[in-house]
Amino acid sequence: MKNKYMTFSSSYSKSNQKVFFKTFGCRTNVFDTQVMMSNLKDFTITLDEKEANIVVINSCTVTNSADSTARSYINSIHKLPNSPRVIFTGCGVWTKGEKLFKDNKIDSLFGHSEKEKINDLLLKKERFFDAGDLEHLDNTIVKEFVGKSRAFIKIQEGCDFRCSYCIIPYVRGDARSYSEDKILEQIKTLANNGFGEFILTGTNIGSYGKKKHTNLAKLLKKISLLKGVRRIRLGSIEPVQIDDEFKEIINEPFMSKHLHIALQHTSKDMLKIMNRRNKVLDDLELFEFLSSNDYALGTDFIVGHPKESEILWKEAMINIKKFPLTHIHAFTYSKRDGTPSATMKEQVRGDTSKIRYNELVNIIKEKNYDFRLNNKKTLEILIQEYKNGVYTGLDQHFNKIEVQSEVDLIGNWIFIDDYEVKASINVAKFK
Repeated sequence: MKNKYMTFSSSYSKSNQKVFFKTFGCRTNVFDTQVMMSNLKDFTITLDEKEANIVVINSCTVTNSADSTARSYINSIHKLPNSPRVIFTGCGVWTKGEKLFKDNKIDSLFGHSEKEKINDLLLKKERFFDAGDLEHLDNTIVKEFVGKSRAFIKIQEGCDFRCSYCIIPYVRGDARSYSEDKILEQIKTLANNGFGEFILTGTNIGSYGKKKHTNLAKLLKKISLLKGVRRIRLGSIEPVQIDDEFKEIINEPFMSKHLHIALQHTSKDMLKIMNRRNKVLDDLELFEFLSSNDYALGTDFIVGHPKESEILWKEAMINIKKFPLTHIHAFTYSKRDGTPSATMKEQVRGDTSKIRYNELVNIIKEKNYDFRLNNKKTLEILIQEYKNGVYTGLDQHFNKIEVQSEVDLIGNWIFIDDYEVKASINVAKFK
């Protein structure tokens, strides 16, 4: 991909220019959008796209369908009343950005490494194409998360794994970690601004500290000592990255009692096909250990990956029933051009994938219900939203709860002992 194109379009005035950010994809993208917001000086941020003079699209490209979603949104922007400029960024820069630019579907484009320059970029009167590089780490300290009650903290960028279905290492680069000092400063700033729950995110957070003579467990211990830090959650982590030092801190009070551990499958043959590093029996032993320590456990699971035969699927479901899972991020395989999986034969039919998906999701729904029904611990809840007369929040096990109260609870921590367990949610009253 070439790094720069320059052509000219009509001029505009920066006065009273309102910018709307549309974020697709993962928590890392959520943080990246906040970095961009923090670096806007000559523009006003709007949360209403109808007011926008500029729309910045922070794209996801994890699958071909993610690209399609972004393209559909781009096509819808021309209907907005102010006919805003369309600026494209995010992971899609390295896959579909060049074509979108050449086809004039977008006005301008910039890559991850350029997002801290967003103010100067948006001030340009001409079109620009600046893909940047895949080695950059941001320096911005985010002071606020617009519209959020929890703070996302990016601790690393990139991934050294090469799973056969995944494009992300090629659009985010190899694994590299932020310094402890930068992360601690970031959390201190947000804690001083009232945030108490922090979600550590990145492309592959379990690789934190690689080449820096540290690791995730050491970082967690240091974060926990900061004033105002009440609860730490983790984004997705690989099973092989949960080492003995990490296991030693799982019962510390600052740790959320929920981990999202990426299995991707529970057939040993499918894991080999996917070029995964985890092994089913080792994964099961790890999950049983964490469950015995009162952890709710979630995972990613790809349904219908090429070569997923009926025999391998049945093996996977026999195994999945053994795992003490409570949450699932299941998705049917979607081809990602440029990955080894995209050229594999023995594709799984869409209707077959849908049936398998429903089977998997229903198994985990039942496991989650049983977990909530049998949990006797007090729920520690951060209330995040008020809608239709009901407050909602997440407990330490990452289960959602609806709370009725005449007291304003937004942003507050509450403790609940008496609650009703429903099919997909807990319900309680708070006085």
